[in-house]
Amino acid sequence: MKILVTGTDGFIGHAVASHLVNAGHQVEGWTYVPNKYPDPSQCDRVIHCGAISSTTETDVEKIMVQNTDFTMKLIELCDMMGTSLQYSSTANLYGNTDNFNEDAPLHPESPYGWSKYLVDRFVQSYIKDFKINIQGFRYFNVYGHGEDHKGDQMSPISKFTKQAKENNNIKLFENSENYKRDFVSVEDVCKIHEKMIDVDQSGIFNVGTGEAISFKTIAHKIADKYNVKVEEIPMPKDIAKNYQAYTCADNKKLQECLNYEFENVLDWPNGTRASTTCQQIFS
Repeated sequence: MKILVTGTDGFIGHAVASHLVNAGHQVEGWTYVPNKYPDPSQCDRVIHCGAISSTTETDVEKIMVQNTDFTMKLIELCDMMGTSLQYSSTANLYGNTDNFNEDAPLHPESPYGWSKYLVDRFVQSYIKDFKINIQGFRYFNVYGHGEDHKGDQMSPISKFTKQAKENNNIKLFENSENYKRDFVSVEDVCKIHEKMIDVDQSGIFNVGTGEAISFKTIAHKIADKYNVKVEEIPMPKDIAKNYQAYTCADNKKLQECLNYEFENVLDWPNGTRASTTCQQIFS
């Protein structure tokens, strides 16, 4: 199958493209260029992973143009050309809640969250009118190989591992036993994208394990592995203001399609790195 993947210069887009190449698909990578769009008629499927993914980005116009306007236009182009599409959404738009069902009320608390919210609402409003199969994936907290370039936006797993290796200690926010997230490996995200290509069902799907694990548990697991100490520090006020303290995917809808077995974050790293060949193709 010929698949166009956007965002191949980013963490998830690169991983998805590499996975599909390794699985035998013909993949074309696309990175965002203002006022330019790929041609969906030249492929069998579009997987749209491209976005400004920083939850701390404050340039609202920039985020809305790239994340919302571009995605809506791409969806319209795919529908016009008859090319089915998957696109990336986020659990960030649920906000601070304990209800993570796809039909739950949404409370985005950042420009990034709002940019994804508007796309999801657009899709939900017109999903019965689309001629194509369209699937939106609300990623929960994705971690894995290949996110070193993300800096402060790295997952806690990668951040704690980097600190342990380079600084011989791990810095953890105080009260982190109360901060629990649903951590899903990028390898699982890639496999789900591929498997859902064969599922003839449009809709929005949570992509998470259905289990929440505290930052403290993960920090001490990594500290034990590298024989380093954990240092607890206060959470800065600017972070605490809109901090999403808890996520846990209700993944029943996805599991009805796939019955998928997720990797447990406490067993990481067991996944495989993207091949050097694919890294060269999509770098």
